[in-house]
Amino acid sequence: MPLDSATQLTTIRQQIAELDALAQQTCQDLNTVAGTERVAKWKSRTIALLTATVGDEDGHTFARIQPGPSFTNDLLEEFTDLVECYRTPLVRLLDKLARSSPPGS
Repeated sequence: MPLDSATQLTTIRQQIAELDALAQQTCQDLNTVAGTERVAKWKSRTIALLTATVGDEDGHTFARIQPGPSFTNDLLEEFTDLVECYRTPLVRLLDKLARSSPPGS
């Protein structure tokens, strides 16, 4: 059962912050293979959190996100594209929930 809107918003903000931290760490150590593995683990945790706090539909929608094909030979650019592929839907969900939450929540 979904929780209150403040908890939903906090959970999504936390997951965006975690994803940004993973991206920053990977850009610093330049290990895109380890970064991609960390993002895959993050995605699994995020799906579970979204399903528990926001709802089944949003959790399943996020689970269906698949990165598109990449046509560059720049591994760091491919990694940042992967991060954006997950970050953008979370930001949109955050905006949607923030607009639908009652004032003062």
